[in-house]
Amino acid sequence: MNTVPPKDEQPDFTDDEVESSRAPLLEHLVELRARLIKALLALSVASIVCFFFAEPIYDFLLAPFARVAEGIRGAPLELIFTGPMEFFFAKLKLAVFAGIFLSFPVVAWQVYQFVAPGLYKSERGAFWPYLVFAPLLFTLGAAFVYFLMLPMLARFSISQENIESSVASIKLLPRVSEYLSLVMALMLAFGLSFQLPVILSLLGRIGIVSSDALAKGRKYAIVGILCFAAFFTPPDVISQILLTVPVLMLYEISIWCVKLIEKKQAEEDAARE
Repeated sequence: MNTVPPKDEQPDFTDDEVESSRAPLLEHLVELRARLIKALLALSVASIVCFFFAEPIYDFLLAPFARVAEGIRGAPLELIFTGPMEFFFAKLKLAVFAGIFLSFPVVAWQVYQFVAPGLYKSERGAFWPYLVFAPLLFTLGAAFVYFLMLPMLARFSISQENIESSVASIKLLPRVSEYLSLVMALMLAFGLSFQLPVILSLLGRIGIVSSDALAKGRKYAIVGILCFAAFFTPPDVISQILLTVPVLMLYEISIWCVKLIEKKQAEEDAARE
């Protein structure tokens, strides 16, 4: 006896499946919106606070360049601005730039809180070192610019002056906005470049890259790093070398980190068997 109901009388689960999949998606979108609002709010508050300290922050960023310039010239460095609102907008840009640094722990925490529910307990523990090392390496890259790049850049720039010319003296008078843009570009370039071990270690942990592939692709990495240095640094060989050498060292450290990750994963797989 045939007990299967006719096709037109069979229950249709399509609508229920769509609704069940739509509910978690909406929940994730609502949570994502909440996390983004909190991150943007932290950035806004940090930027507003930094705006009131924009001039001391600018003086701090200018200090290594000014010290070298004064030591060579024997006179304080002078900066100019050529537009009525140029220095104001420079301070505004600096406030946002400093606000990103100040609010980074809050932003990173919001990212972690959004991602953590989808991770296993072991994966959450493995995620923490990257949250710690990422800002540390970025700060290390920015410090490299501050203590090494800016003094060398000052010497190179002032060496281009020609104040003893019989026709017209050529003297360096930096604009406040151009100096700030240069410092931010350098710190961003070096800070991101110093993230290489973090990025490659993450890719190695999820199996996208391997230590052997990184070692074999070393020559391509060198070409890519040289192109990156040529694009983000001033047009002089010294600055490009100063970026290329540490990033190449970080690439080698990345290969070593991926090897350690592969070794640890192999030991865990052997222990399960």
